[in-house]
Amino acid sequence: MSIFKRGNVYWYHFIFDGKHVQKSTRLVNHRAARQMEAAHRTALAKGEAGFRERKAVTLAAFLKDEFLPFVESKFGATTPKTLSYYQYGARSLCELDFASLDISALTDQHAGQYAAKKQHWSPSTVNRGLRTLRRALSLAYQWGKIDRKPKITLAKGERQRERVLAADEVTEYLAACAQPWRDVATVMLGTGLRPSEVFAMRWESVLLTDIGGVLQVTEGKSRAARRMLPLVPAVHRALSACYEAQARPSEGWLFPAGTKSGHLENGSAKNCHRRAIKALAPLGVKGFQPYCLRHTALTNLAASGCDAFTLARIAGHSSITITQRYCHPQADSIERAFHQLTAGSESPTLASGAL
Repeated sequence: MSIFKRGNVYWYHFIFDGKHVQKSTRLVNHRAARQMEAAHRTALAKGEAGFRERKAVTLAAFLKDEFLPFVESKFGATTPKTLSYYQYGARSLCELDFASLDISALTDQHAGQYAAKKQHWSPSTVNRGLRTLRRALSLAYQWGKIDRKPKITLAKGERQRERVLAADEVTEYLAACAQPWRDVATVMLGTGLRPSEVFAMRWESVLLTDIGGVLQVTEGKSRAARRMLPLVPAVHRALSACYEAQARPSEGWLFPAGTKSGHLENGSAKNCHRRAIKALAPLGVKGFQPYCLRHTALTNLAASGCDAFTLARIAGHSSITITQRYCHPQADSIERAFHQLTAGSESPTLASGAL
């Protein structure tokens, strides 16, 4: 068939003058798509549309001339770390031979070649380049540069940040943390904020009362990252102590430091975290990444009955698909859900358990 469906819209393809023509109609109606195909065939036959071969664009040229300018405009002012991520990935891709190939010729096989060439790197670093390649090819497809979007397989063995800490592990970990990291960790565990969001928190965005308060995230990875969250007792105590220790400031960083930014940064935080993990090793506490504190907080919220849409709002996610990573239903929570279903149902079928 010359008409086929991709997603919700119809595409057509046919051979004209020995060359393959393929185009999206952007239509959801099959008959209308057929008519558009017929019109294109007629126009080509009459010489009105002509047939222009797509100009070859190498991966290196696409990354330099189109992809990097795009990510610079999108992330440069708001999320420089994301920009740095893609810049690093683009540089590593341009070092390989297939960077001189046309982007339409790239496949998952080339991604495998990249992973093999960079096997002396950690899986996380290899995936940095592969995610950049995947994002670049996705944009090329979106912009009409290529007719298909190849699947890019990531390298296995990447260090995960999905561990959920038990209550006793949290207590032992916080006791082993030095300040100000202990307060940062407390805020993450009580709010589910990203580490970078806590580091850059300012007193202007925090409201403290005698019994609670709220904090506001004014910047982030996306528009959804801007949100306001209440302070649980542990976070309220930690921030109140900081507030008093800093002589009740009306503005400035919550966690000031002698860095270029003026506040605590990732490098210093990781050092504090590493020392705490080392101190806990004799107690049998396994190591974990600092991001697991956020994962623990959001997973605990999900386990407490928070619905996925509310959890996405708390987490600052623009897509609920990402939020699903924080939902780890355990056997007891599944059993509790069914118990609530049967206990609250007036249906004799459900109440009796006869399905």
